[in-house]
Amino acid sequence: MAATPSNMMPLGTRAPDFKLLDTISGEIKSLGDLKGAIGTLVVFMCNHCPYVLHIKPQLIAIAQSYASNGIATVAISSNDIQNYPDDAPDKMHALMAEWGNPFAAYLYDESQSVAKAYQAACTPDIYLFDADLACVYRGRLDGATPKNDVPLTGEDLRHALDNLLAGKPVDANQLPSIGCNIKWKEA
Repeated sequence: MAATPSNMMPLGTRAPDFKLLDTISGEIKSLGDLKGAIGTLVVFMCNHCPYVLHIKPQLIAIAQSYASNGIATVAISSNDIQNYPDDAPDKMHALMAEWGNPFAAYLYDESQSVAKAYQAACTPDIYLFDADLACVYRGRLDGATPKNDVPLTGEDLRHALDNLLAGKPVDANQLPSIGCNIKWKEA
């Protein structure tokens, strides 16, 4: 469980487009298919990461509560499934069924090109884009990790979401997410 920080994509960066397999529906989905009317939350995650499992209750609550406000949550797994078979698409589908399918999609980035385009480094790596798909937030859910006693609240991400919904600027002082490194394929 090596703690890896986010790379912190520059604010204002346009969300890179993609066409990936949605392991929930079995269909190929693009960013345009999934984007929310007000904003799009993109979360790089995987099935087995202890950091992702630690934030699961807040991640699900945020995805569900903000969906009705025009925020779509899209999860993406980019891990190498040859060396991490627990992250294979069939296991991703099963996990979403277990979690109650809280996201608009749980996408499989087999080539890892989408993770690279987003400069994703860890799981979870969280990005919030406005209605025009410009990055307004990238960073942590909150200060809680499996290794500390900080309460899990989702306050950092919730604050960014609330400001976006209110039409207010999102504070540019953002802290990186910390998690397991993305399991890159060997070259």
